Amino acid sequence: MTARKYPDVALHELGKLSSEERASLLSRAEDDLDQFLDGVRPIIEAVRKEGDEALARFGREFDGAKSLTADAIAASKADIDKAFDQVDRAMIETLEYSADNIRRFHEAQRPPEMWMKEIRPGVLVGERATPIDSVACYSPRGKGSFPSVTLMTAIPASVAGVPEPIILTPPGADGQIDPATLVAARLAGVEQVYKAGGAQAVAAAAYGTATIPRCFKIVGPGSPWLVAAKRMLAGRIDPGMPAGPSETILLADETANPYIAALDMTIESEHGPDSSAFLVTWDAELANTIRAAIPGYWDQQNETLAGYSSSVLSGMRGGIVLARTREEAYAFINDYAPEHCQVLSKTPHEHLAHIRNASEILLGEHAAGSIANYMMGPNCVLPTSGAARTHSPLGVHDFMKTCSVAHMTETGYAEMAPHTHRFASYEGFDGHANAVSDLRQQAFKKI
Repeated sequence: MTARKYPDVALHELGKLSSEERASLLSRAEDDLDQFLDGVRPIIEAVRKEGDEALARFGREFDGAKSLTADAIAASKADIDKAFDQVDRAMIETLEYSADNIRRFHEAQRPPEMWMKEIRPGVLVGERATPIDSVACYSPRGKGSFPSVTLMTAIPASVAGVPEPIILTPPGADGQIDPATLVAARLAGVEQVYKAGGAQAVAAAAYGTATIPRCFKIVGPGSPWLVAAKRMLAGRIDPGMPAGPSETILLADETANPYIAALDMTIESEHGPDSSAFLVTWDAELANTIRAAIPGYWDQQNETLAGYSSSVLSGMRGGIVLARTREEAYAFINDYAPEHCQVLSKTPHEHLAHIRNASEILLGEHAAGSIANYMMGPNCVLPTSGAARTHSPLGVHDFMKTCSVAHMTETGYAEMAPHTHRFASYEGFDGHANAVSDLRQQAFKKI
């Protein structure tokens, strides 16, 4: 057997980088979507005009599903029943275990149906939370199948009480949906599963087709093509938070096990060359040990995945970032605002307060990113491309909206009306002011 040859793991020394080089490290695959926006326009227009016929054609063209026809876009109940026979019983048990953990977390996250508080005598204010009527949950399939994403998107939709959630996922070469994804859909409580991937899936959800119902929102991660379509159709459908190609930063201090660090660097980097994966440390000796150890773990992956990982970790979207101080390391992480952040340390909690911008923070050497992706319960659909600065992980709140509720008695009115009249008069709104003047008392007396 011929020994594999790999490129060197990149070493980026922050103290030696120009401002342009540092900015380049912070860039993501979807930062420049112009080329993708041009490509998705005709796809969106075709789905808008042709509906299921366009979905079937794109499934044949993009997904290799040569036998896919417009009348087979939906998975049937029989297809889902059959999936339980196609998936190994042990894997079904794992899906059930994962689903239970995800459901427990998201049930704890669900807001109360309504709350009210008396902020002044006779003045009660609050909020009422209700589910969004229809949401599409996207589960990608570009480099494999992701029943984990199906669980992570569909379970919070179910917990939120969305009356009509659907799942969109690309078909395989056989024209069918991945069986484990169908099992995950049923475990999540969703029976409407459709064969549509990438930009065409977003268009189908935005416009609806004869088979796929129009939805008010779409959630889930995907390629830059999916991200571009979401951006283009944002006026037609709520695109949810930005969730593009995978990205991670591992923070390793001088107490970290370098071999655990090297092993965990292969997790997100194996998603493909559009992913990003960095390890940040201020310990040069640790950095060199980790760099030397990573290729040994590539040998434990299949050649394709090792190729993806080595491509990421040898370029400008991955590798080791060597900081001069821990403060410089924290600053880089916060500027990057990663999707995944894992803290490798014997005392990980001491670093937590210094990390402001990250979609997910995993503490300690036992909190492997892969366990978080599949099992722990918090959602693995996370904001990417720096969106962690302003966005939160996918959760029950993404499938609900709130409205303000207020009630006022005569006592509350008597206190607030004079202040309101003064405010409205200052801003020059006669109707506002008149509504809380003596004219209101006169109106009450007319009945």
